[in-house]
Amino acid sequence: MSHLGPGRRRFFGAALGAASLAAGLAVALLAMGSASGSVAATTATTATTSAQKPVNTAPPTTSGTPQEGQKLTGDRGKWSGNPTDFNYFWVRCDKNGGSCSNISGARAATYTLTSADVGNTARFKVEAKNANGSTFATSVPTAVIKAATAPPPPATGCPAGSGPVNVADVKPPARLLIDAQQASPSVVRRDTQQITLRYHVANTCGQTVQGALVYATAVPFNQLNIPSEQPTGQDGWAELSFRTLAGFPASPRQQLIAVFVRARKSGESLLAGISTRRLFSVRVNLH
Repeated sequence: MSHLGPGRRRFFGAALGAASLAAGLAVALLAMGSASGSVAATTATTATTSAQKPVNTAPPTTSGTPQEGQKLTGDRGKWSGNPTDFNYFWVRCDKNGGSCSNISGARAATYTLTSADVGNTARFKVEAKNANGSTFATSVPTAVIKAATAPPPPATGCPAGSGPVNVADVKPPARLLIDAQQASPSVVRRDTQQITLRYHVANTCGQTVQGALVYATAVPFNQLNIPSEQPTGQDGWAELSFRTLAGFPASPRQQLIAVFVRARKSGESLLAGISTRRLFSVRVNLH
């Protein structure tokens, strides 16, 4: 520009300066616009993330025995999104885990299986909530639910087998039974001096009992003496010998002698345990 005059040189210098300034301002504005766009994008991403409803990251599970009468326990699994509330549901499904429907009233973390569940499966369903919404997640189905096993029969107190059994092995609720009497002579007469009475002892399971102690006495007293207790043998029979006393006969028209008989286990209370008692009679003919 040396061939230009001083005035024109000043004009072109000012123009170049203005162009440079304009270019600088454009670059600065572009930079500011780019920065603003980045801030806006970051703000939008943050807003999207904070507005997310709960997300299930590990599914619910169940534990317990899949059998009628047994209790199942549900675990809600793991969640992201900061859930603030959970609702629980137990659902009944077919044997393949499909066609599920909510079980009425089953809204807790535990559920006791009923007869309606037998042959089906069950799932634990969880609803997680936060301010942005709710999400459901469900466990895998249980195994097919079985019917309850029959309870064992109540204890009888009797030993195994058909007998004979030892009295020591008979326990409550079983009891002793005096189920038979044999008298010799079968009819007591005025001149009878000796009477032999035999008693058979079994238990409430129908087993013959060996070792039971048998006691007997005539009623009213003073007709026959009172012999000592006698144990039953392996055949369940105990034999007691009586003598007639001055009180026999009790009346001229007496037809029977009543005999009170008791059987017990040695060492047990006479009024408790497996003891038993019974009244028998012996025929009397005074003619």
